[in-house]
Amino acid sequence: MRYFETRKARIEIIPMIDIMLFLLVFFAMLTLRMIPTSGQVTKLPTSSTAVTIPAPKLLVEITADGSLQVENRTLTPAQLTDLLLQRGSSKTAVTIAGNQTATLQEVMGVIDAIRAGGASEIGLAASITNGR
Repeated sequence: MRYFETRKARIEIIPMIDIMLFLLVFFAMLTLRMIPTSGQVTKLPTSSTAVTIPAPKLLVEITADGSLQVENRTLTPAQLTDLLLQRGSSKTAVTIAGNQTATLQEVMGVIDAIRAGGASEIGLAASITNGR
């Protein structure tokens, strides 16, 4: 009587692969929105070794003309330092989103202003490229 014999349970792996692929696509789409913007279109520099960082507490954008955009306001490096000193926390995470045309000197000036403000966690925003 083969009808009454117990059959061995099989684990179907194809539906699990489908679910994992769906989750991978979902989280990839979610990480595209990780860096908040102040409403300006910033063309970030690219890097093949860029990694995802947590959402910053403060985003500093270097525009094409070299000015700094912080929380929808245009600031000078000295005003940025004062803003960070007013916040008072050394654990303020600051992310610098520089335009592709921003010079290294402009980026270093912003980093100096941030360090003078007491922030210790500084990140650089970049777009990820596929080429190696």
